[in-house]
Amino acid sequence: MAVPQITEHIAAHLRAQRQARGWSLDTMARQSGVSKAMLGQIERQESSPTIATLWKIAAGLECSFSSFLAVPPTQERPDNEAFEHDPNMQIKTLFGFSATTQFEMFEITLSEHHEQRSPPHQTGVTEHLYVLQGQLSVLSDGQWQAVSQGASYLLAADSEHGYRDDSGLTRFISVIHYPLPDFP
Repeated sequence: MAVPQITEHIAAHLRAQRQARGWSLDTMARQSGVSKAMLGQIERQESSPTIATLWKIAAGLECSFSSFLAVPPTQERPDNEAFEHDPNMQIKTLFGFSATTQFEMFEITLSEHHEQRSPPHQTGVTEHLYVLQGQLSVLSDGQWQAVSQGASYLLAADSEHGYRDDSGLTRFISVIHYPLPDFP
C-alpha cells in the first residue's frame, strides 16, 4: 500500500473508531495523549502519523495497531508498510489482529541504530519478540536489555517500552497478544 493509501486508510479508520465511541477530538486527545490538532490533521489527511503516534492512537482506542494497516480486500498486500516520518523503521504485517486468536504478528526492521519507543498498550498485553538478524535492545521496566540474533524476549507491553537497533540493521518478529475481554 503506497503512503497516500496508508494515510487515507488511517484517517478513515481513526474517524470511524472515534465516532463509533461517540468521542470528540478532545476526548480522543485525552485518551491517546496525541494533540487534538494532530488528530484533526490525521483525519483530514493533512498529516501522516509517525509509528509512535499511531501506537498512541491505537492504545488510546484500545484497538490493535494492525487495524490501522489493514489492507482492503480489493488491494494487494504490500511487502512493507513504511511511514514517511520513520525511514529507519519498516513494519511488515504477517498476521493482522484476529478476535479468535487475540494476536497480531509483525516483522519489524530497524536500521541506522534507530530507537523506537512505544506507549503502554492496554492492561495485560504482551509482546513476544524473536530476533532474526542483528542485535536488538528492548526497553522494559526502565532498563535496556540486549537480545541477540536467534534469541527471544517476552515483554510486558502494558507499560512504556521500546526497541533499539544496536547493530546498524536489526530484523525481528513481534507477536502482540491481547488478553480476552472481561465479560460480566
